[in-house]
Amino acid sequence: MPQQSDSYDYIVVGAGTAGSVVAARLTEDPGVRVLLIEAGAPNTTSTSDFPPAWPALLQSAQNWGGEMTVQAATGTSPHIGRGKGIGGSSAINAMVFARGHRESYADWPERGAKGWAFDDLLPFFKRSETAVGRDATLRGQDGPLVVGPASILHEIPAAMLRAAVECGHPSADDISGGNEIGFGAVDLNIVNGRRQSAANAYLTDGPGRPNLRLESNALVHRVTFDGDRVTGVEYGIGPSTVTANAREVILCAGAIGTPQLLMLSGIGPAQHLRDHGIAVLHDRPGVGSNLQDHPMTAAIWASARMVSPSTRNHGEVIGLIRSELAQSDAPDIQLMFAENLAGAQPEVPNVFGLSVSGMQPHSRGTVRLADANPASLPLVDPNFLGDERDLEVLVRGLRIGHQIGSASALDEWRGPEIIPGPAFSSDDALRAYVRASVGSHYHPIGTCAIGDTVDSVVGTDLTVHGIDGLRVVDASVMPSLPSNNTVATVYAIAERGAHLLRQQ
Repeated sequence: MPQQSDSYDYIVVGAGTAGSVVAARLTEDPGVRVLLIEAGAPNTTSTSDFPPAWPALLQSAQNWGGEMTVQAATGTSPHIGRGKGIGGSSAINAMVFARGHRESYADWPERGAKGWAFDDLLPFFKRSETAVGRDATLRGQDGPLVVGPASILHEIPAAMLRAAVECGHPSADDISGGNEIGFGAVDLNIVNGRRQSAANAYLTDGPGRPNLRLESNALVHRVTFDGDRVTGVEYGIGPSTVTANAREVILCAGAIGTPQLLMLSGIGPAQHLRDHGIAVLHDRPGVGSNLQDHPMTAAIWASARMVSPSTRNHGEVIGLIRSELAQSDAPDIQLMFAENLAGAQPEVPNVFGLSVSGMQPHSRGTVRLADANPASLPLVDPNFLGDERDLEVLVRGLRIGHQIGSASALDEWRGPEIIPGPAFSSDDALRAYVRASVGSHYHPIGTCAIGDTVDSVVGTDLTVHGIDGLRVVDASVMPSLPSNNTVATVYAIAERGAHLLRQQ
């Protein structure tokens, strides 16, 4: 029989990027009691702190791990990156901190997220950051995250940036700010040579607050209800099951974990729940639907000179491009320059390259339950390249990247091209290469989207439709992808979610 724990004002599920922000902001009010529940460990590792080592974290206990379902368009099962432990994905990611271009949020109100466009989010973007030396009308000056570009660029990204400008691409002063298209040094979550995660930015004094309790290594099994009203959560610590009560529960488990927990709790596509023997509390077909991720591929060259090791994140420069294939004013391609592409070719260590990502994919996928066991990893299917237009965008991005890699600014560095290599001989060969190589940029969103239709999950106040006292505050509420790495947008959503909660 479940043990009964204390009652709280709020229970926050997930101490990752969003959960750290929400718990920290709520407990600024000493009269509010918050329980923060995290499935992973209460501390990160020294590997997490050391920026160049982040690729190893994807194979560690700090990642939930697993593979996606076999993709219908490619026949491959790409790897999943999903942070586990305090700080969540902000403790294992590549530390790129960049808002999407403002136009990539323009369709959010059209999809039902009224009041959630770029300018609506801007105060919360600013609230999260201290962006030293940036335009104070656009960038924050006193937030918990101290962000900025590398003080001196690594020699390879610096040369690749010159190559991009040589090829006619504009140079951007602040590619992280959301107003520019072009190439520039991106802001990083690195302070004094160490990673700055959501936990060590927002929760530094959290454990010392008497009104915040952190339960780590605790897996939430389900949300509990009295009719359509939330009463709390049931979670497990080792062999014990505990029930905690609260007047409001905030799910911050991410675009994979949050829909899984909703479905385990009886909220989701009714037939899917019945198939797994779960009683249907609320038929909501949008839960776990609308999954989007930035599909990514790469081009790599051997270096003609020895490449010095990086002390940062293997991705100090990015470019945003609006190609002729773009179907809106938002950029549809991101290139990221790297001195070794995070070890993508370990048998050829002296390499440099670039990743190519589609920023506005048309493909939509799902998160579904594997079974009714909370400990089972869910079935994740982003449906990469399910829409042929996404394939063509990546082919176009590789062509642009190949042109940059062939520019004279890289003559002293460029050795033989390793991949795609001969595939550049034709678009058909490039298409085959993309299908074989496409993977995740680890930016899943959209599975509990804001909106006002039967396919949406939360309203503009982030409350789950049809349920009292249950909100979602994480990447899953984004209706569509911003045109950059997603963590800066997650911080803004979390800041706004905490603001909405405190307003009430």
